Amino acid sequence: MNESLKLVDEALQAGNVGRAIRQMENYLAAWPEQHTAEKLAQVSEDYHRMEAYWLQGGTDPQREELYQRLLQRVYVLYANVMHYHRMNASPYQNSLYTRVRQGQRDWSLTAIRHEMEGFVSNVAMLQLEPDNKRAAKSEALYRDHQQQMNQLFEYVLTSRQWSDGVGSQFTEMMTSLTIDSIDQQLLIAAITLSLLNQYDMAKFRLLTEVYRLSQDEAVRQRALVGWTLSLSDTYQRVYPEQRQLISALLQSEEVCQELTELQIQLIYCLNEESASRTIQKEIMPDLLKNSSKMMAQDIEGTEEERLEEVLHPEVSEERMEHLEASMRRMQDMQKEGVDVFFHGFSQIKRYPFFYDISNWLVPFYWQHADIAQIVGKQENLFFLNKVFASNAFCNSDKYSFVLAMQDVMGRLPQQMRDMLQRGEYSADELGEKVEQSAAYERRLYLMDIYRFFRLYPHRAELYNPFETTADELGGCGFFALNVLAGTPIEKYKVQIVRQLKKPKMLHAAQRLLETFAEPYRDMQYYLWTHDYDHALELNPKHERALLGKGRQLYDEGRYEEALTWFEQLAETYPEKANNQLYVAICLVQLERYEEALKPLYRLNYEQPDNDAVSRVLAWTQTCQGKLEQAANIYEQLTSCEQQEDDDLKNYGYCLWLQGQVDRARERFHQYCQRRGQSAVAQKDFFDTEWLQKRGITIEEINMMQALL
Repeated sequence: MNESLKLVDEALQAGNVGRAIRQMENYLAAWPEQHTAEKLAQVSEDYHRMEAYWLQGGTDPQREELYQRLLQRVYVLYANVMHYHRMNASPYQNSLYTRVRQGQRDWSLTAIRHEMEGFVSNVAMLQLEPDNKRAAKSEALYRDHQQQMNQLFEYVLTSRQWSDGVGSQFTEMMTSLTIDSIDQQLLIAAITLSLLNQYDMAKFRLLTEVYRLSQDEAVRQRALVGWTLSLSDTYQRVYPEQRQLISALLQSEEVCQELTELQIQLIYCLNEESASRTIQKEIMPDLLKNSSKMMAQDIEGTEEERLEEVLHPEVSEERMEHLEASMRRMQDMQKEGVDVFFHGFSQIKRYPFFYDISNWLVPFYWQHADIAQIVGKQENLFFLNKVFASNAFCNSDKYSFVLAMQDVMGRLPQQMRDMLQRGEYSADELGEKVEQSAAYERRLYLMDIYRFFRLYPHRAELYNPFETTADELGGCGFFALNVLAGTPIEKYKVQIVRQLKKPKMLHAAQRLLETFAEPYRDMQYYLWTHDYDHALELNPKHERALLGKGRQLYDEGRYEEALTWFEQLAETYPEKANNQLYVAICLVQLERYEEALKPLYRLNYEQPDNDAVSRVLAWTQTCQGKLEQAANIYEQLTSCEQQEDDDLKNYGYCLWLQGQVDRARERFHQYCQRRGQSAVAQKDFFDTEWLQKRGITIEEINMMQALL
């Protein structure tokens, strides 16, 4: 961004009209633009008139409203200048902007609405055409309309700031029953992309109104995704209306619930890479191996293979069980909200179909000009209908599937092609039938836009809410925004924190926790934020709070204080062995070994197979000098399958104190091998002070270090 424009932006965010005007004048002095300068001069004149009246001590009951309007007028000028720079900086966007505006098409709102309503009428009129002409006319009608909508998509995407009047007329079109739902959904996507590039109050208001008023669920859910991804704290002072609109919507419990579901769905989107790794490394190899063997045997199996099936049916049964288990695992992931298809379909997004930006976000319909010929074959349509009814494919993947099918069908064995054409695969074999719902519509659209922002060749020239370089949630963590603070959404934040902690998005979880309003800071909140003092004020005997407080003090090396809390924990919950163990560990740190051994001997007697107890007991005995007893325990611990690295190191200490230096070296060497040789280079590899207290000299420590 131009340095002068940065200063304008800062002034706008601060809500300072006078400073924003001066910085805009400085910018125009260096980068003259007559039309913008004239508009800025009008704003400046109005501002100075208001300022002069104020300086004279005049009272104006509408001063606040006037000031806000002036601030918004400066913002519109700034945003349009930013649009100009963005178009110049982005060759791709500039090509779209120029191409659609250099043609002869009428871009008036009246003409746009007439074209879209005319298309609906023309489709209805097709039913009156003779059968021998209907197909050709339908193909031409849909082809021309698809080209028109692609141009309109590009026009809206690259549009400047809209006036309130333009926003209102578009709102009417997006909620009208006389315009096709597919066209409305496509334009909502274009408006969203434009709004993400540069905040525009008219477009934002449109999306909230469409969400509130539309009777079409698919349109509503696209609008919901659009305004939530566009929510911003940046220009709250310029447009306080944003918060007012959102607050009004959030009075509805249903809206709050949908927002919560949407935030969770966005978290799943951003966790797609981890899910894809699981599918590729753990599920797909087993799935492909077993399915390919079974399919080959069913279709082209030799007599020997069929005989083997008769003689050893258990092999086929095991293969089927593995196949079903893999399928169930993937289906379970999908039900949870995981995008299981992204990786597979990302490989087939290079068809010319995806050269047009609108085709990434257009709803799937059979009459689309670029796939009409493929689905025109009855056997293909029969199979595709079954597949799409039984799998949660997003629109983008449906188009990919259709386009890929024309290549794949020709390579399938004739027997399989015959089966598909006869419909011998049931819907159950192709997948479970998916249930349509608002959440389902929203999920499919999120999959579409996620693919767009991950795979579209020119995505780097657009603002990408899924870019997570600077933050785990990128631009998708709307729950943490100040604009939602203090609204009814507060009580749903707990669900989002839990969801963030599952994939270890701890930074995002902490950022959201910092926004919790005071009334919602309950026991769970204080445990999450490790504020155990407040937690214990709410419940002095809360187990996790007592444990957390003790551990907190222990980690800080405040063992006496930690012991007090652990003793209280053990007294309150005596049935749990670990609580007694914490007391013993603290006593060991305080070198009160005899006191520590009392509970440890009892615990070891009661739970002889508890390695945690054995581990602490062995170390306590080592510290106290009961080396033979300790060595016996360490020998058992280092021989079992569940051994821990520190057991080897501590056993080494025990042997060293017994004078078995060479055996001690072996244990230290094993420890280093397990932890990596870099462990040896650490200056504090040995606890020098502890060893010296027990008669090991610094020279001996250095020799052992050198041996390792």
